[in-house]
Amino acid sequence: MLLDTASLYFRAYFGVPDSVKAPDGTPVNAVRGLLDFIARLVQDHRPDDLVACMDADWRPAWRVELIPSYKAHRVAEETETGPDEEEVPDTLSPQVPVIEAVLDALGIARVGVAGYEADDVIGTLAGRAAGPVDIVTGDRDLYQLVDDARGVRVLYPLKGVGTLQVTDEAWLRGKYGVDGPGYADLALLRGDPSDGLPGVPGIGEKTAAKLLDAFGDLAGILAAVDDPRSALTPAQRRRLDEARPYLAVAPKVVRVAGDVALPSFDPALPVEPRDAAELERLAARWGLGGSLDRLLTTLRD
Repeated sequence: MLLDTASLYFRAYFGVPDSVKAPDGTPVNAVRGLLDFIARLVQDHRPDDLVACMDADWRPAWRVELIPSYKAHRVAEETETGPDEEEVPDTLSPQVPVIEAVLDALGIARVGVAGYEADDVIGTLAGRAAGPVDIVTGDRDLYQLVDDARGVRVLYPLKGVGTLQVTDEAWLRGKYGVDGPGYADLALLRGDPSDGLPGVPGIGEKTAAKLLDAFGDLAGILAAVDDPRSALTPAQRRRLDEARPYLAVAPKVVRVAGDVALPSFDPALPVEPRDAAELERLAARWGLGGSLDRLLTTLRD
């Protein structure tokens, strides 16, 4: 089981009231909410291995170099001397180091790699896995990794993590008319304002799906642009031709990396905490109470 950790703690933050606080009054709603999410996921799905995948770099420079608008609207402040900072709620940012410390004390594998997003870590791990993989994320971009033959599916939270949309190839075809790899082509053609991806002007989701159905993939669509006998309308041909500079770089930006050099780690789901004393200290300092107790009980069971 691979967790898109930031996606989950954002959901926890907005789903658990900020009246949930540590003894000193600091909000810990994201921390406790994430612990409850993990407990429920382990209880319901019983994975042998679990990895909390992290955004070591939420806006990698190599993606921004290809498409400067990539996540640009999320930048809180950009300086010439420092990295971009993602605009996040003021009471969430201080909770992230607490989440990391608690996961480490528990012994739950936490993996992030400089220069890459959690999506890239997930893509690399999913590609290397010998058995079935469940990816838990609220980010539809990871639909591109769905692969029935390899048992890779996405569990998309609809209400907490108790109600999950199980995304496999049949669901993707029913919803979008594409398979996993086809979803990446669909996304880059239609664009995604939430990620600052412009897409091809005039090519929405339905048109993109029809083009992929007719021509197979992005390469097939571009071949059709060059073929005067193809069934493209004049407007589609013109729009796609004008978008060639974007279409030349968009695949590298949109498709998750599958070749990230990962550090060594133990993905096995722990039964007992790696550092019980540190976990006890964190529990007292941050008032983790029942959320941590429930997760520990679930792990032992």
